[in-house]
Amino acid sequence: MRRRGDHWPPGRTVAFVGGGLGSIAAVSVTGIEAYDTTLLSVHMVQHMVLSMVGPIFLALGAPVTLALRTLPTANRKALLRVLHSRFVGVLTFPLVAFGLFIANPFVLYFTGLYRATLEHAWLHEFVHVHFIVVGCLFFWPLLGLDPLPNRWPYPARALLMVLSVPFHTVLGLTIMQSRTLLGGDWYPNLGLTWSDPWNDQVVAGGILWAGGEIVSVTMLGILVMQWIRQSEREAKRIDRALDRAEAAERADAAGATKITNQTAPVRPQPDTE
Repeated sequence: MRRRGDHWPPGRTVAFVGGGLGSIAAVSVTGIEAYDTTLLSVHMVQHMVLSMVGPIFLALGAPVTLALRTLPTANRKALLRVLHSRFVGVLTFPLVAFGLFIANPFVLYFTGLYRATLEHAWLHEFVHVHFIVVGCLFFWPLLGLDPLPNRWPYPARALLMVLSVPFHTVLGLTIMQSRTLLGGDWYPNLGLTWSDPWNDQVVAGGILWAGGEIVSVTMLGILVMQWIRQSEREAKRIDRALDRAEAAERADAAGATKITNQTAPVRPQPDTE
């Protein structure tokens, strides 16, 4: 894009690389992941980052828009076909993505699935990918800048975000107050002298509760800012359209006046001699 003299906002690159990929890397390849099957609290930090923080910044990076502006014509058409396919349309429909985003943690933590992820490394890593994908499906249509189908107006998007807040609160409080350890006897059998599984589970529930509240309020603020900017752009567009219409009317009026002057009969001047 630079070679052809085009411009790409650097903030989008920072959001995608730093906030998106950077946050995902921070909880997956920096050493924190070494404790994700040892401490539930560390797993919960991963959960919040992979499902909420990372996807939000990835969406703000607008990678699909960048791809459409840089890919060759054939690849661009193929990408557009995928974006406008029925499968993508169903997955990105806000209510479908909302249902997946809300149901995902309840199914994970209140079934035997979570214990299975602790026992099988491949399933554990698959769940990490699943967190990212579901988070992207939820946040991309709401906060993303890419051209996606099923884009709802801003008031409806804000309402959907507000509705997602209580579910994190309920889930976090349920985990904090649970009399059953998540993962069964997995954590006690580790025999850690420096960590109590029950206390760690309370901390994990608090992370999910507080983290969900903080991230939800933050993303709602981002949405409001986007809403304001869109309103300003729309107002400027309307002003430009009105200015063009007014200029065209003045030009038409000036042209009509000129034609009238040219076609008006010339009155003979009285003879004063």
